[in-house]
Amino acid sequence: MRIRRQAEGTPRGRHRRRGLRAGVAVGAVLALAAGVVAGTNVLNGPTAEALTPPVGMTAEELPTWQTNGIVYAMAESDGVVYVGGTFSTIRPPGAASGTQEQPAVNFAALDAATGEPVEGCDLSFTIGSGIAQVRALDVSPDGNTLYVGGSFGSVNGSGASSLAAFDIPTCERKSFPTSANGIVRAIEAGADRVYLGGDFTELSGEARSRFGAVNLSGDVLSWTANADDIGKAIALTPDGKNVILGGDFFRMNGADSHALAIVSASTGANVRTYPVGFFHTNSTVQAIAVDSTSFYTGNEGTGGGVFDGRTAFNLSDFNERWRDTCLGATQDVLPYNGALYSVHHAHDCSSMGEFPNQSRYHMFAQDVTNQTKLSWFPNTNDGLGEAIGPRVMALTTDHPSDDRDFLWIGGGFTTVNGEAQWGLTRFASAPDTETPSTPETHATSLVPGRIDFTWRPSLDLDDSKLTYRVYRDGGTTPVHTVDASSLPWVRTQMTYTDTDVTAGESHTYRVTATDAAGNTSALSTPVTITAASSGQPYANAVRADNPLLYWQFNEPANTFASDSSGNNSGGVHRGGPTRGVTPPAVPGLDATGIAYDGEDAYTYSDRIYSGVTRLTLETWFKTSTTSGGQLIGQGNRTLEESTTRDNKIYMLNDGRLTFGLYNTTYRTITSPRSYNDGQWHHVAATVGANGMRLYVDGQQVASSILTTSARNATSYWRVGGDSLLGWPNRPTSDFFAGQIDEVAVYGTQLSQSRIAAHYAAATAPTDTVTTVEPTADTYVNGAAASANYGNNTQLAVRGSSAYESYLNFTLPSAPPGQVLKSAALRVRVSSDSVAGSVDDFTVVPIDGAWTETGTTYATRPALGSTVLGTLNAPDTPGGSHSVQLDLNTIRSALGTQYDMALTSTGTDSLWLWSGEYSTASYRPQLLLTFGAP
Repeated sequence: MRIRRQAEGTPRGRHRRRGLRAGVAVGAVLALAAGVVAGTNVLNGPTAEALTPPVGMTAEELPTWQTNGIVYAMAESDGVVYVGGTFSTIRPPGAASGTQEQPAVNFAALDAATGEPVEGCDLSFTIGSGIAQVRALDVSPDGNTLYVGGSFGSVNGSGASSLAAFDIPTCERKSFPTSANGIVRAIEAGADRVYLGGDFTELSGEARSRFGAVNLSGDVLSWTANADDIGKAIALTPDGKNVILGGDFFRMNGADSHALAIVSASTGANVRTYPVGFFHTNSTVQAIAVDSTSFYTGNEGTGGGVFDGRTAFNLSDFNERWRDTCLGATQDVLPYNGALYSVHHAHDCSSMGEFPNQSRYHMFAQDVTNQTKLSWFPNTNDGLGEAIGPRVMALTTDHPSDDRDFLWIGGGFTTVNGEAQWGLTRFASAPDTETPSTPETHATSLVPGRIDFTWRPSLDLDDSKLTYRVYRDGGTTPVHTVDASSLPWVRTQMTYTDTDVTAGESHTYRVTATDAAGNTSALSTPVTITAASSGQPYANAVRADNPLLYWQFNEPANTFASDSSGNNSGGVHRGGPTRGVTPPAVPGLDATGIAYDGEDAYTYSDRIYSGVTRLTLETWFKTSTTSGGQLIGQGNRTLEESTTRDNKIYMLNDGRLTFGLYNTTYRTITSPRSYNDGQWHHVAATVGANGMRLYVDGQQVASSILTTSARNATSYWRVGGDSLLGWPNRPTSDFFAGQIDEVAVYGTQLSQSRIAAHYAAATAPTDTVTTVEPTADTYVNGAAASANYGNNTQLAVRGSSAYESYLNFTLPSAPPGQVLKSAALRVRVSSDSVAGSVDDFTVVPIDGAWTETGTTYATRPALGSTVLGTLNAPDTPGGSHSVQLDLNTIRSALGTQYDMALTSTGTDSLWLWSGEYSTASYRPQLLLTFGAP
């Protein structure tokens, strides 16, 4: 019976062998490129070429029928993808296991463009005892024959010995009497013969050790390429002269050649061997793919650090061109238009200068010319069986009714991009419709006449190069446009410096990210900042000593730790440390700290550091813990506890501080007194020509001259916690429970005088910030007109149906000789998932009388029409948000009781913590900045 798709298309196109379609390779751009583009009048970017070249596949999984087991093999012809493995049924996308299933015994034929079964190719591969499996599939160069190998004894009830051939497109079995006495794991069909690899030692009763060849009628040929262990991969060179063999073997035709060999296509004689040592003895070649100039291997290693990655070879001389040593068992490789796609469970690419050991990536694309990782990161889970995720790929480029190309992936996974999907998934060359993630942002003003707006680059699973557009004060024309490239583990902070500002002015900033196809992220949450009228003494002292990174921890929410050093050395919060904690260690407008829980919360640097052998570590801390923990240190991992650790300041159980480094042995110095007294303390530790020194509150408390240099550690800075395994006097907890603020790392040993100057600067005369909590607060509810909410721990605001929130503050008078320089209302969104709002909220004066315990919606006070300030889209649950208030109005009310209301015209409700909330820093606060006129 002729195979028929669900919808008939155009006549069959030319069959293309997997991996032979090659294009022009374009290297991935990893460095930031900056520039300003003017004249764009819309928030969405222009439509551009889809994807970032040479990535040619989107990362958006398409609806695909599923298996109930593991897929080991795939091949394609004329838009049909043939699938083999160990499964008994297939079911539609979205169907749960055990539902809507139809029989498919270890084999299925699916339409590449629709993902649905094709009619007329119902083959069942079974075995009398044991588990039948289809392990190899290939299509003849003319597209007329499908070859199937594995471990099976019959096809549709008719005898077979692990090999069979079928006519395409009728799917009728052809005469192909070859039998194998072991599993057939690899098939490569040539124009006049078929090459086989596997566990077998005989083909049709003739001795053939792990590799062999038969003619198109199935007769065993004299071609001999005997290996001493399993054959797993076969590929013909494009000129047809040579065959590339891969597997577990150590000898090929008696010669030393481990895991890889090249033999003559006509005789099987050795052409090129790769002796033991070229690949580790515990590394095997699982897959081979070829394009017009190169061939590629995918390797799997057993044991720690054994080669698990991918290697590229020149076809001209069979020499290695590059090797990717990421760890994580590569199962298949496939070149396509200048990119090499691979499936694996890569978990540690630190040997490549990329991500350290962490959660697994199961798919990569990289530049075929130089192995650079490209932005293509769809993902699966580990799934069934050996729990190694995807195992095989197939490419279809000639579908009769769809001009897109499709990349199919099979294996033992049970999720794709976080959604349930078993065994099979697929991706297309177009369209790219996924938007980049919304950037996380922050703004600061440390210098008069300047505002720095920073953000962490967005994630896009199939675009590394994105265009960012910065908007100011609600405008629709960007004030700054910049292109930048990033990967999930390299998202270097970006900064727009706005110098078109006047001291005391407030400005609001937002940014979008647009990919190459024109998909644009949502606008980031608005960030409002007041331009500094004077410098900040502490920040000036820190920045004057050229820190490598400087985290002030003033961000109100989310996971981005903004860097103020000028080096764009941002960080990432893990484990949900509490943001926006007040009072901070160093006073200042919008200044806050961060609190860690002592369990699993920490912050790590977004970039890896090396070559820092003389250094200074500096931070402020406040705690009453008796369990100790790390304040700051270096570690080789970001998402897990580090296995290599160095350059640490940590607290002992009794509150003493230890500074240590590892230089052939542990070298530590410890303070004589404890500092877990619930007060803010400044700590700095240095190593260099003056040895190791530890300072607390500007004074040296410990030293050693035995060590003058730290080792050259290639690792990340971590604040708040990391493993302290093996370190002297290890405390009960490796993670710090307490507040931290103003973290800085320097690449030099600062002098005692500079440390003392930093400490003194924290209390230097400057503008002061007075924090005022509400004397009373409540909200009213239009849907419950007689209800009073004065004792509620939350406030609510919404336009329709109406909520309004009221606050009363007792305003202080200005200190002698000072004036009010700014006033801001800070509120914290409550932690409920729907507490945040995308609407804007206005602050207005209250003209009428009200009381906290007596006011209801029915008796609500009259409100003034003057807008004191606007709170823009406080959409982050748990986030702290500030709104600048009209300065003249608040100045005139100093020394009196002042009432204000939060109102809205929108429909998205906002829930805030009230003055009744137990944690003081979560309550509404009025921040009044006083300074010299």
